[in-house]
Amino acid sequence: MNIISLRLIVPMVIPGVAAFAIPASAQPLLRLTSQTFVERVATDINGRPRRIIATTDRPMRGDQLIVILDWRNDGPAPLRNVAITRPVPNGSEPDLDDPVMQISVDGGAHWGRLEDLWLPTPLGGVRRAVPADVTHIRWPLAQAAPGQTGRLSYRLTLR
Repeated sequence: MNIISLRLIVPMVIPGVAAFAIPASAQPLLRLTSQTFVERVATDINGRPRRIIATTDRPMRGDQLIVILDWRNDGPAPLRNVAITRPVPNGSEPDLDDPVMQISVDGGAHWGRLEDLWLPTPLGGVRRAVPADVTHIRWPLAQAAPGQTGRLSYRLTLR
């Protein structure tokens, strides 16, 4: 499958960290908007822990961020074999449980699942990639009709 990666300018709302992408040349228009929330655990009035979703005003180390991506094909033609690609902000680690998500540990040069990716070591050997090595994530889209919309979400943990 030949996947064309559409990279769009969309800042993530994480203070001090911005994730940007650039429009691919001569590509149909795929609009992408994102929202970022932090998931925290709070104690309710009965003393039980409850998960709450809050804005990311001041994310802290260890916080779980939830990123929601809404996409829309604003072009006049259907899109075929494209991918929504996002850089992973420095200091964060993505949750890799989504079976459709592809990852890169080398800036987007190679893609796959974590268990299939290896990195060179300083002494000339290789080692398996770990979640902290992930530089980019993407989701392939087989096709998107004009006006079609969709939603993706993923989690990041701040280190």
